[in-house]
Amino acid sequence: MLPVAELSPVSEPLRPAFLAHHFDSPRQQLEASKLGMWLFLTTEVLFFSGLFCAYVVFRSSRPEVFYWSHFFLDTRLGAVNTCVLLVSSFSAAYAVRAAQRGERRGLMAAIIGTILCALLFMGIKGAEYSAKFDEGLLPGARFRPTEQVWRMPAFKRLHPEAAAYADAVFARAQQGDAAPPAAALPTPSGRAATRQMLEPLLRAGVLGRAAEYPDLPSRPQNAHVFFSIYFLMTGLHGLHVLGGVAVWSWLLLRAARGEFGPSYFGPVDAVALYWHFVDLIWIYLFPLLYLIH
Repeated sequence: MLPVAELSPVSEPLRPAFLAHHFDSPRQQLEASKLGMWLFLTTEVLFFSGLFCAYVVFRSSRPEVFYWSHFFLDTRLGAVNTCVLLVSSFSAAYAVRAAQRGERRGLMAAIIGTILCALLFMGIKGAEYSAKFDEGLLPGARFRPTEQVWRMPAFKRLHPEAAAYADAVFARAQQGDAAPPAAALPTPSGRAATRQMLEPLLRAGVLGRAAEYPDLPSRPQNAHVFFSIYFLMTGLHGLHVLGGVAVWSWLLLRAARGEFGPSYFGPVDAVALYWHFVDLIWIYLFPLLYLIH
């Protein structure tokens, strides 16, 4: 990090405009702002910890619900969003470096890149949410899936043999027969993967005659819990992303006025620290929600 100023107090005639009246030096102001941001992030960690605890409790009590439900999520979109946020973390870090070096154009370009990544992330997440609304995968009492999980495009695209096998199991279960027709068995190359994927559902009563819901035998009880947690955790994270966009936009206006430089880059540093935290939360959400299997 480049030096910002001496620790000794600044006399009034030499006091820079960015230095608040209750600080003696720019370095003291920078360190105080970073401490304040770390305290704020500590409260955010406690805030999200409650959601992660809820996730652990419900998943440990009904693992088959989470195993069944995660097939409705599009892993490819989640992976793309993960890459987008990783790129935005790089641009946020570069924004701090550019501010420290007094490179206004580089700072503005990095901030714009971070904002664009954030908007792309929200656009992809909006597409995912729209698909969930269309498929009836909503929290609580609004949970009304319109299709069996193995008939969803994402599942059929990723696991075609398992989809065909599960459809045969479901059709035979409707007729009172637990055994699927021999023609529906996967090829030898896909048999092991299909067994690994569907056996937990068969044991849990999600498939076959032991299913818990007579109107939709493919759905386990409390299946809405997963999507309640999904929307709560990803929705709260999305609000933090939008908050970051607002703050980055404010910094962009200030950067355009040339307010940041080697002696004053604290706001950029603090917001970048917040942004890294937002990205880190998603790094945890992606495997917990999308990569359960």
